[in-house]
Amino acid sequence: MEDQSINPDDLYEHYSFVAEKGQQPLRIDKYLMNFIENATRNKIQAAAKSGNIFVNDVPVKSNYKVKANDVIRVLFEHPPHEYLLVGEDIPIDIVYEDDDLLVVNKPAGMVVHPGHGNYSGTLINGLIFHFENLPKNSSDRPGLVHRIDKDTSGLLVVAKTEDAMNHLSNQFAEKTSEREYVALVWGNVDEEQGTVEGNIGRHPKNRLQNTVFEGDDAYKGKPAVTHYKVLERFGYVTLVSCRLETGRTHQIRVHMKHIGHTLFNDERYGGEKILKGTTFSKYKQFVENCFKILPRQALHAKTLGFEHPSTGKWMSFTSELPEDIQNCIAKWRDYAKHQSL
Repeated sequence: MEDQSINPDDLYEHYSFVAEKGQQPLRIDKYLMNFIENATRNKIQAAAKSGNIFVNDVPVKSNYKVKANDVIRVLFEHPPHEYLLVGEDIPIDIVYEDDDLLVVNKPAGMVVHPGHGNYSGTLINGLIFHFENLPKNSSDRPGLVHRIDKDTSGLLVVAKTEDAMNHLSNQFAEKTSEREYVALVWGNVDEEQGTVEGNIGRHPKNRLQNTVFEGDDAYKGKPAVTHYKVLERFGYVTLVSCRLETGRTHQIRVHMKHIGHTLFNDERYGGEKILKGTTFSKYKQFVENCFKILPRQALHAKTLGFEHPSTGKWMSFTSELPEDIQNCIAKWRDYAKHQSL
């Protein structure tokens, strides 16, 4: 019988992880479910059965127990879908455009670039349909200078030329760009304003989350700084403005949770539970209604400022809070008013 073994060098890497030093033995199908977004156990088991899951370059079955320092790779015969970019006629809300760049107001629910589980309908699919020859960034993504999460709404700048890409990317790296977000968070924020500093990196136990690393572990994350100020108080929740000095993945969501103020209805970080308030069933019903009105994390990229790559002129853009956030705030404002009577 001919040898059916697969040579890992002939395959494309889709995922790669190194198990933490403190990793307790855990079945690989369970382990990967914590690390791969939108993956089902059936899909993982099917991949293992087909010989696509490798540990230390040896294919393993789904009952393999992951141990500390294991190098886990998921390899397939086809390249990752995010590299197979297809233009799609998706409407894009363009706030400003010239020869060098465009500023886009992204709706909540739109993914910025293709990735696992989201291969179409992304902002990039729309951009490459409407614009030719967009420059690639360091991750090979056309036009993207920065990104915002799928369920965050608001402003993004997109580069149309190589020079604009370099110039704008440098501004984000040098922290000279201006980015202000509005967020509704759980709890009554103590200070009128403050700064959260803390290195952010992938959560060791849940790769879909990021976390703040402190003390002896601080070296694990990347430096992150968020300045916040209170805009309005509603008792059990607070409306805040957050200004980013750095741009880490989920930065505001992670930093606000770190100081005890998880974003309202942020499912990934536990904000879809009632974290503050009374035990009255009437209150519970009120919050559930707010979740229905705003079925995502309450975060909007409101202001974006940068130096124009060609003219050197400072440009600043502001976008209205979307209707879902406005309606949710109105409900809380009304609730707070009646509570204080």
